[in-house]
Amino acid sequence: MKTPSRRKFLETAAACAAAPAIIAAAGTPTKAGAQEGDVSRIGKTPHTKFAVNIEMWFTKLPFIKRMEAAAALGFPAVEFWPLAGKDIGAVADKAAELKIEIAQFTAWGFKPGLNNPANHPRFVKAVEDSCKAAKRMRCRLMTVVGGDDQPGMTQKQMHRNIIKGLKLAAPVAEENGIVMILEPMNIRVDHKGHCLYGSPPAIEICKEVDSPSVKINWDLYHMQITEGDLCGRLKEGFDQVGYLQLADHPGRHEPGTGEIHYNRVLRAAHDLGYRGFVGLECRPRDNELAAARRVAAADVW
Repeated sequence: MKTPSRRKFLETAAACAAAPAIIAAAGTPTKAGAQEGDVSRIGKTPHTKFAVNIEMWFTKLPFIKRMEAAAALGFPAVEFWPLAGKDIGAVADKAAELKIEIAQFTAWGFKPGLNNPANHPRFVKAVEDSCKAAKRMRCRLMTVVGGDDQPGMTQKQMHRNIIKGLKLAAPVAEENGIVMILEPMNIRVDHKGHCLYGSPPAIEICKEVDSPSVKINWDLYHMQITEGDLCGRLKEGFDQVGYLQLADHPGRHEPGTGEIHYNRVLRAAHDLGYRGFVGLECRPRDNELAAARRVAAADVW
């Protein structure tokens, strides 16, 4: 039996000691005593590697402190939205210090639309800049969004424009070893007026672009609202999956708070061979500690 080094033991002990204080600073109540257990192990789940969305979790803390809070719960990675307003050097340094990864971030958002060719030069420039930031953070995935409906354009035209824009930027991503993950939304609850929703058109777009650097950010929350049949649809489109995100529905909270049987869905993803991070793009319903426990429970099978 291998004996852990003294340094490793001290690192683990320090993390266990610091975790309750960090979580408490986030506004999450913790209980003292044995029944609470070691909170620094909660995110170390046996099958699925989860990445905490630090735009939605620990929002009472400064941005860098949110990374510390996620690591204090044992999660191996974080994700976030736009680069704007972020100190990328500080993010990279903190991730290295905490020994966690940046799973993905948003390189191109809703506006201006990728679905309008007038915006393609700006899109390519944004991809170039985002690739530099991704490499600084040792991150290989970045989300791009198709855009809201464009006046005077049909959905088919907008999807063709997305394909054109992605084809322009794909060589940049390929050269840098970065994957752009295109995220379909839902228009019933969160993003009315968005041009891309559901898995079939996203799959078609990625196949048409035909680049190893263009895949799908397959958000299971959006897919549930748009089309359901999560396990069947995931199997059909698995060759185009670049990343998974989740939230339960209704409410967009953590697993175990809504209608989705995430134990089955996550197992299906695992059985298909998915070994990447699963982004926790969900709002903790009660508090972050309770949410983390529910997330861990969803990885039990």
